[in-house]
Parts: sequence; C-alpha cells; structure tokens
Amino acid sequence: MTKLGLPDRIQACLFDLDGVITKTAVVHAAAWKETFDEFLRERGDGEFRPFDPVADYNKFVDGLPRADGVRAFLGSRGIQLPGGEPDDPPDRNTVQGLGNRKNERLLKRIRAGGVEAYDGSLRYIRAVRASGLRTAVVSSSTNCRDILRAIDAEALLDVRIDGVVAAERGLPGKPDPAPFLAAAEDLGVEASAAAVFEDALAGMEAGRSGHFGYVVGVDRVGQADALREHGADTVVTDLADLADQEPKE
Repeated sequence: MTKLGLPDRIQACLFDLDGVITKTAVVHAAAWKETFDEFLRERGDGEFRPFDPVADYNKFVDGLPRADGVRAFLGSRGIQLPGGEPDDPPDRNTVQGLGNRKNERLLKRIRAGGVEAYDGSLRYIRAVRASGLRTAVVSSSTNCRDILRAIDAEALLDVRIDGVVAAERGLPGKPDPAPFLAAAEDLGVEASAAAVFEDALAGMEAGRSGHFGYVVGVDRVGQADALREHGADTVVTDLADLADQEPKE
C-alpha cells in the first residue's frame, strides 16, 4: 500500500473540482437557490416551496452538467421547459436559459468573494505528484480553468476534462463514466490503474460503472453512507486523511 492511502496498482488520480479541490460547492448551491427560487416564484404554481441548498442540491444538481441539473430539479417538481440553445440569454425560460442565469450569478459570486481551496486537498495533490503519479481534474464546470487559476493550482493537474472539453468531444456528463475514462485515456493509463476522487453521488456512480481501480468519496456534507452505497471504496472528510488509511486490495 502506498503512503497516499491508495492501492499499489494506482498510477493516476482523477479529481473532481467542486467540493473536492475547492469550496465552490457552497457558492454553486447558493447560485442555484437564487435562480430556482426566483423562477418558482415567478411561475406561481401553488404554494411556493423553495430550493433546498443541501437536500435538493445534493440529489438533483451536484456533479451534473448544468442543463442536466436544471432538468433533474424541475422534473422533481413536475415542471418541464423547452431545452433551448446553449447561448440562450439568462432571462429566457428554457433549460439552457435558466442554466445560464445560474452561471451568471455564480460568476458574480466568485468574483465578489474569490475562490477558496481545501488546503488538505492541495497538499495531497502535491504529495501525489511527488510520488510520481499523474493527475487530472474532471469537472462538469465550464469555469474550471478560471477557478484553478484563481487558486494557483492549474499546474498541479496534467489533464483537464471539464464542461468545455466535454462539449468539444461530445462526452456525456456524470453519472456516465465517460469524462473520467477520457481523463484516464489522456493520461495514458487504464481505468483499473486510476483512482477517482469525488464528493457527489453522481461521481461515485461514474467511478463504479467505469470500473476504476479505487473510488474515494469525500464527505463534506454528512453523506458518508450514501457515498458508500453509490460506489465509494473508502470515505474521508479531507484528502489529507487518506495517508492514515490502509486500503484493501
């Protein structure tokens, strides 16, 4: 076993961004809440039931591509919208328009308050690289590169598969394993020799269905059992804790 808390067979580490490397999950949830609550109030269908930034965020939007998150949450409320086009303006009531409204608000929040990284995650990624393992970031965010640059971490990742790259390559989003498989391929390793690091249930499912060598669940919100049920081989509250574990082969 390695000192990184990973099986010896692991040659590469594939990290999600929001909730694993950065604390932007909270900012994402706030932007989603503001967007969905405004939409639901304007729609006025019966009693107003606001978007829950914990339960609804974790169940319907966390880890998913933006448009898929819009469809999933609205579907849970029995609402369907036209798909629209990727360049729909934020005030257009389409799936794409609503997603663009959320992204506009997210960017304002990021610019106003900056982006904060998890120190334990950055230390762990540096240790991974010092051990000779290759690294990738796998995120559905189209703002991934800007966020990595904001925390001065772009150089720590050898490969980036994000919302922009996924659109260019026609990759489906999580829970499909395609983004993680693309990262492993770009790094030149088999899925069985790569470890996935995720905080979202959709990411756990992607790790399991992609038959990756090890799946690490990062529990930031008290959902350790759910992470395990969806495919995590181990669950930690901080990546720095992995060094204290001895994974089972």
